[in-house]
Amino acid sequence: MKIASLCAALALASGGSAAAKDGFLIAITVDDLPAHGPLPVGTSRTDVARSYLATLKAHGVRQAFGFVNAVKVASDASSEAVLDLWRRAGYPLGNHSYSHMNLNRAESVAAWTADVVAGETLVARHMAGENWHYFRFANLAPGTGERQAAAAAVLKTRGYRIADVSVAFGDWVYTDAYVRCLAKGDQASIAAMKVRYLQEVDNGIAAMKTLSRRVYGRVVPQVLLTHLGAWSAVTLPDVMARLDAAGARYVTLERAQSDPAYVEAATLPGGGGIFQRTAKARQVNLSDIDEPKAAMNVKQLCR
Repeated sequence: MKIASLCAALALASGGSAAAKDGFLIAITVDDLPAHGPLPVGTSRTDVARSYLATLKAHGVRQAFGFVNAVKVASDASSEAVLDLWRRAGYPLGNHSYSHMNLNRAESVAAWTADVVAGETLVARHMAGENWHYFRFANLAPGTGERQAAAAAVLKTRGYRIADVSVAFGDWVYTDAYVRCLAKGDQASIAAMKVRYLQEVDNGIAAMKTLSRRVYGRVVPQVLLTHLGAWSAVTLPDVMARLDAAGARYVTLERAQSDPAYVEAATLPGGGGIFQRTAKARQVNLSDIDEPKAAMNVKQLCR
């Protein structure tokens, strides 16, 4: 996914300006429940979830839509407690496919469909009596051409709405390195990662508005993509503080996606975030924007 890097590039292109004082609406969505990435020694999946939920509640987030890969419960039954915690917090769950199957790389649409259907039972059980028919494509990959059309038809038949995305800060990039560095006691590397990541968050928030205005002429409601992992949980207080300072007002996914920007993007081909799809369809020129190079090689840290 290139949302975070594109956002950072836009911020740099606009001079890295500080977050604007004007407010914006944003829905929080969290992928890979109940388990994203490895765990630090002595930390449980429920520890991660409790930390995450406490931060969201402390910042007045009325809804955080969690997207479930049911295979994680099949491989570790104890992790289902995370879904119980999520529901007790009053937050809804949706389907992220059973095994996080990427439609672009799936053997066939039929195989992908079976994976979608296999993920429904667990989500439906935890969402009894409530609407759980939101679907988040793995890797934001909805297929192309005939495959995309066929998948869209499947989801429509099964009553789903697509959970789209407008912004992400690349939290998933740091999860593995964070756990490795903790295991080695390398606090210096962890501190360096945090500096880099929060710089990406700052750039991403500023660029989110720049990109929105460039494509739509206004700041549209945002949908933030995050993940339920150890790194994401430990850095979430800083992320939320930055969103608060930038003027975030937290809304439901339904409220954010009721905006015409999402209605339009839902009809457009391609994957990734709504800004990129819409810019391409409207022929908004983004070719002047160079993606920044990473300040550190996170994949090699603490090896």
